[in-house]
Amino acid sequence: MEHTVTLERLSYGPDAVGHLPSGKTVFVPQGAPGDVVVVEVVDDRASYARARLVKVVEPSPDRVTPESPYDQVTGAAPWQHIAYEAQLGAKRACVVDQLARTAHLDPARADEMVMPCLPSKRTWGYRNKIEMAAELDPQGRLVMGYRDAQDGRLAPVEQTLLAHKAVQKVPKSLRGALRFVIGQQDLGIHRVGVRHSLATGEMEVAIWTRPGGFPRALVAKTVSDACKATSIVRVLADEGPARKIKGVETLAGRGYWRERVGDFEFSTRAPSFFQVNTAQAARMVETALQMLGRVDGAVVADLYAGGGTFSIPLAAAGADVVAVEAASSSVRDLRFNADLNGVFVDVLGGDAARELEGLGDLDALVVDPPRAGLAPEVPALIAKAAPLRVVYVSCDPATWARDVARFEQQGYRLVRAQPVDVFPQTFHVETVSLLERVR
Repeated sequence: MEHTVTLERLSYGPDAVGHLPSGKTVFVPQGAPGDVVVVEVVDDRASYARARLVKVVEPSPDRVTPESPYDQVTGAAPWQHIAYEAQLGAKRACVVDQLARTAHLDPARADEMVMPCLPSKRTWGYRNKIEMAAELDPQGRLVMGYRDAQDGRLAPVEQTLLAHKAVQKVPKSLRGALRFVIGQQDLGIHRVGVRHSLATGEMEVAIWTRPGGFPRALVAKTVSDACKATSIVRVLADEGPARKIKGVETLAGRGYWRERVGDFEFSTRAPSFFQVNTAQAARMVETALQMLGRVDGAVVADLYAGGGTFSIPLAAAGADVVAVEAASSSVRDLRFNADLNGVFVDVLGGDAARELEGLGDLDALVVDPPRAGLAPEVPALIAKAAPLRVVYVSCDPATWARDVARFEQQGYRLVRAQPVDVFPQTFHVETVSLLERVR
């Protein structure tokens, strides 16, 4: 059944939100706030419904023409039909909303705490990394692309305008090169990643395969000829979301990828994580250091430290830094990067909750956890270490707001939250926030 609906806002997701004539909330993909649209309900639940956009009767002032229809179809850029200023406003509103709904802060206080979202200078061509799933089609040919979040089907990638220009046509070149190498055999390739740096010009190709025989020399030469990679590696791992790494082989080049964030240089070896928008990563680091204030001589812990994005600038500013990181590949990168930048960081390989108890008193702390946020016991363990200031960097407003509430129960108070747009054309937002211990 079709309904005419006025869309009111954007969700923290790809959809716009409105209300059906019955009053029930409805989620509509490819909608913009202010649109008057005709929708067809495709999933009617007790408390909400999902609908398909049939047509736009009256477009929102914030609706624009999409620049990359392919990225819209694959879901890589679900907000590209929305003006960039409206995207920024929606991301800030989401952070405010989560503080009010999840952390149960007074709405006026939540609105006061959250700054305007820091825009990205590049709204297209900003990603230094793309990562594609790979499989053989029924004819035995390799296909690479993105999996649909709903049904898991793979949509083949020809080009993505979100990536650096030097990377945009690499998927097509890589597919051709790997198809040539594979022929009729199954080499167990299930993922392919590409990283590129605008600052250093380096490009890494990481080919994820099941353990087993592999034509290393042929793959190295063919891929090098196809995309001029400066590093080609093979990551040995079984298929599936767990991504348990069984080994990494350098097929050609250095075996690592170099990037520059602000004044610092980082070497990253697959499969270690690195922020995909380098310029906005630099702004997050700058924001975090500004929030911490003077750190010269202070004892600062960096939890979930990765390859040292925050640890190294903190050490360069004079802090005594203890960095905690669980992933062995990132621990190796962090130690290498500290030496590369001429600073000392005390690196602990292990779980943040376990290592926290042995750190003693701290002056300040930076925490940058994965999307799931902090384990329930971590805010209390941080409070026990008694840092005066905690900078919490988050990629998920909901889990961040939940953890803010836990910190406030432990005697900390949220002072400021700075949304940073690391992912233009999508609903994702990073938040750099400051919590201070209440004296």
